[in-house]
Amino acid sequence: MNCAMCGIKACKNGLENAPTECPSLNENMEEIIKEYGSEENYVMAKVAAILERGQGKTRIEETMEFAKQCGFKKLGLAFCSALANEARVIDKVFKYNGFETESIMCKVGGISREIVDLDKCEVPMCNPIAQAKYLNEVKTDLNVVVGLCIGHDSLFIKYSEAPVTVLAVKDRVLAHNPLGAVYLAETAYKKKLFLH
Repeated sequence: MNCAMCGIKACKNGLENAPTECPSLNENMEEIIKEYGSEENYVMAKVAAILERGQGKTRIEETMEFAKQCGFKKLGLAFCSALANEARVIDKVFKYNGFETESIMCKVGGISREIVDLDKCEVPMCNPIAQAKYLNEVKTDLNVVVGLCIGHDSLFIKYSEAPVTVLAVKDRVLAHNPLGAVYLAETAYKKKLFLH
């Protein structure tokens, strides 16, 4: 699979032009399509397909619209301590718009980095597994990630029982806009991206 480098985009423009290695032609596609038949998958896929048409809404507006149309009433907010102020505003917005919220910060438990064989540090290690497990306990309908670090977001998603969406990602350099680096890839920033 090399969809990122495909110039045909047959999956979007018509499968009759698909190259032979196109994943759209995979013999398992019919089995995959059956997965959309489960009630939860069907509802989320349908709502997402409606929202993907683009309605001129911000990501937070789309998140709330997605939750409403899916019937999700209780939202979990898993956030990074560096975005605590943003999480407070997001929590207020969700509540104002009729959602029940549960929120949990990354440093919950105040655990030491020593548990992963790193030197002790005055700042506790992030604890995404606890974030997910605590939100599982209160039975959130949808969990919203706000700025969890790379890897911590992966662990949170792995352990979350509720579906997960990402409202914001961590990018300490680009004001939490990681695509900024991609948009600058053909500028002087290119040296930094293609150095590795």
